[in-house]
Amino acid sequence: MRIAQVSPLFEAVPPKLYGGTERVVYSLTEELVAMGHDVTLFASGDSITSATLAPMRAEALRLDPTVVDWVAIYYRMIEQIYSRRNEFDILHLHIDYFPLSLFSRQNVPFLTTLHGRLDIKEIAEAYATFPESPFVSISDSQRQPIPSLNWARTIPHGMPRNLLTPQPVEQTYFAFLGRISPEKGLERAIKIAAAVGGKLKIAAKVDNADRDYYENRIKPLLAQGHVEFIGEINDAQKPAFLSGATALLFPIDWPEPFGLVMIESMACGTPVIAFNCGSVPEVIDDGVTGFIVNTIDEAVAAIGRLPELDRAKVRAQFDKRWTARRMAEDYVNLYEELIDKKRLELAQAAD
Repeated sequence: MRIAQVSPLFEAVPPKLYGGTERVVYSLTEELVAMGHDVTLFASGDSITSATLAPMRAEALRLDPTVVDWVAIYYRMIEQIYSRRNEFDILHLHIDYFPLSLFSRQNVPFLTTLHGRLDIKEIAEAYATFPESPFVSISDSQRQPIPSLNWARTIPHGMPRNLLTPQPVEQTYFAFLGRISPEKGLERAIKIAAAVGGKLKIAAKVDNADRDYYENRIKPLLAQGHVEFIGEINDAQKPAFLSGATALLFPIDWPEPFGLVMIESMACGTPVIAFNCGSVPEVIDDGVTGFIVNTIDEAVAAIGRLPELDRAKVRAQFDKRWTARRMAEDYVNLYEELIDKKRLELAQAAD
């Protein structure tokens, strides 16, 4: 199958440090190539892939401080991909609503995986403008703000089986991994660790949009003796970081569409204590791979139950549910369905 994967340009594929969507695109692309498909990856030129790379610009947007209007770059990118559409059996888009108007007016099958939150009025209205376009959700909960959208499938994320693995290290702290922003709940994590007299290690990115929040709310808390701020880490650093944690704290306060860090933690055999928001009940097997809680007090109580969990079973559940091969197989099934549907539509139109 000739497949186009269209990645965001904010990070390289795979990201050098933090990056969610681009990391998923990388895992999917590599697995599709391993399965024997002919894949072209439209991404930044500093990406690394086994597929055929079609560079849309020299480097990721995040690394180029000269960029003033990134939307203009996307505008040009979409036109370039459109001009090559007939080279593919299917086009898989990961760049939100930007391509929908153009690609809805042509005959090559395509789909859009939505990676972000949908509970924003303007975003919901934009997607609802294209009632015939097929969309993939990354959790069932993600669909709730726009339940009537043309949802083709829910396909949760997956990761390469051996990218992150359990390491033989002692568990001496709690971990917080990802991004520092109000909705990610770092303030809660600091309180939870303090309540049980535990150490919290923070491996996280600070976006420019969250810089004031970090300076005013988080930075003063980092002086507490039980808190250690590490900063961003890469994939090579994650196995030791996560394996050394008694648990990953994921005390979010927003409708998380998926939460990749939860399955990264599971890959290392580390259980997750997560607040019951968004996709959490779909990702965490309560009492097996972690505990789902609603309050700080419940999180503290859950820490007392961590000895009940078997870290080998946490990893086994990752192998069962969260590998990139499972994700890729799910997408291939959908690709075939959409290709067959388009062929039938074109044949009926020709009669």
